[in-house]
Amino acid sequence: MPHRLNIRIAGRLRQMSELLAHQGETGFRGQAYRRAADVVEQLGRPADEILASEGRDGLIALPAVGRSIASAMAEMITTGRWSALDRLTGELDPEALLMTVPGIGPQLARRLHTVLHIDTLEELEQAANDGCLERLEGFGQRRLEVIRVALQDRLQVIRGRTRRGNIPSIKPLLQVDAAYRDKASRNELKLIAPRRFNPKGIAWLPVMHTQYRGWYFTAMYSNTARAHQLNRSRDWVVIFVTSNLEPDWQCTVVTESRGALKGRRVVRGLEVECERYYHHEAARQPA
Repeated sequence: MPHRLNIRIAGRLRQMSELLAHQGETGFRGQAYRRAADVVEQLGRPADEILASEGRDGLIALPAVGRSIASAMAEMITTGRWSALDRLTGELDPEALLMTVPGIGPQLARRLHTVLHIDTLEELEQAANDGCLERLEGFGQRRLEVIRVALQDRLQVIRGRTRRGNIPSIKPLLQVDAAYRDKASRNELKLIAPRRFNPKGIAWLPVMHTQYRGWYFTAMYSNTARAHQLNRSRDWVVIFVTSNLEPDWQCTVVTESRGALKGRRVVRGLEVECERYYHHEAARQPA
């Protein structure tokens, strides 16, 4: 008799497979999710017991479950949600995700999202370590430490030993950004109706899936509070990156408004690398 938790996880993996096919993803990912769903559904013990006793490596060791799917399973087990699936169905709710962290209730989750523009656990982790949370009114040292410990434990389980250095180079990121904006402008992409900032439930947000040399990319316009506040929701492109071995990493590509790269498309956080890339590309052009 399949365990209830395993059935739920398998159902979400199959939903992701079907969603990718509907949105035009033609790589092996859809098949990988289906194969993993079949394995998870027939496990002899609940997936949360495997995670608790053997860690993420125990999930990775399962047939048809690699690092990326193991991280997705760990996220579902520890938070009850799968942000990648929520994103592609338009159901992503940052406040609900933040409330899965001990010490964060509805009011604090709303303030973290609206005041600090925090949408992910990774952004919350950064804010907890760079002083932003300490400056938030009413945020005590004891609560901050509880959140830090909870995030460290949870993200370590989800991400394992993933290192930020294992990411694509600037060139494919900018190529994905350009292809996405071009196809979106020509109405060639599937549209989803995001739950957030969309009171009429209109399908307006284009989604693109593509791959390059073992990297799998999902691109969409930013639907964050900050992007709407600054009227940049049609300029900021969020790219989610997955490889065969590693879970999601994400970046945002924007049009730079100042400095040497003004008017250029740049990857936030990788401006130095973008400047080197553009300099290299200019040097390659014939005189």
